[in-house]
Amino acid sequence: MRRSRGVGERLKKLLLALQFLTIIPVKVKGQVSEDEISGAVVFSPVVGAFQGVLIAFSALFLIKIFSPEITSALIVLILTLSNGGFHLDGLADSFDALAVKSSGDRAADIRKRLSVMKDSYIGSIGVISITLIVLLKVLFIKDLFSMNVSMPVVASLLFLMPVFSRWAMIPAMYHGTSARGDGLGKMFIDNCGINTVAFSSLLTVAFYVLAAVFILRRPYGTGAITLFFVLSSVLYAFSFLSAKFCEGKFDGLTGDTLGAISEISEIIFLAGVSLWLRRSF
Repeated sequence: MRRSRGVGERLKKLLLALQFLTIIPVKVKGQVSEDEISGAVVFSPVVGAFQGVLIAFSALFLIKIFSPEITSALIVLILTLSNGGFHLDGLADSFDALAVKSSGDRAADIRKRLSVMKDSYIGSIGVISITLIVLLKVLFIKDLFSMNVSMPVVASLLFLMPVFSRWAMIPAMYHGTSARGDGLGKMFIDNCGINTVAFSSLLTVAFYVLAAVFILRRPYGTGAITLFFVLSSVLYAFSFLSAKFCEGKFDGLTGDTLGAISEISEIIFLAGVSLWLRRSF
């Protein structure tokens, strides 16, 4: 009975994670507690896996019809639509807020930045940040198609991209603090402990092994192990440093800054695998 209840609680948290981080029309029955909402963040890599499966199979299908350039653009579009542009919106809001010039009064500057971040209108810096991120994604994905590797390799790496980028938000939550006194972001950040980091990391490892062994069906040896440790270490360091940077600029993290971390992490992941492929194949 206790085990079935535990499975039911985990499933509920997974459904909540899908509800918060994607546009999948998930309905959670019954009342939802604050602990269940905050606990949903541990399943961020699983949400990334759902999105990864979507873009991986899309890539396998679209590349047979369109050019690598158009296929790459469509993959980025599909990934963006799968979460309603939620993280791109956070990226734009974060960069608009960072564009606020310092007045010399740290407290006043932080209040101004948080106010700009909460504004529903997007500024020029926000538009530029979205444009650059989307352009870089398209170019890096197109670069994967242009390399002398099989489509299963490309598809598996596309599958892993959102897995790693969603996981990358969790170290920031663990090492950071909330900039606001309320909101969904505060709920996630305040309740992210070492167990959340550990379990989400195990999920990420599991998805990596799945991609490297079962999808590619070929041994990668030390190269695959090295790639995993390099990517995870770089993303963890980026997440940690981002949390500390946000403490200086915003007095903590917000849901928008977490979205920005996720988006930039995708670029870091793609850059990393691009360099790895050039050295390995």
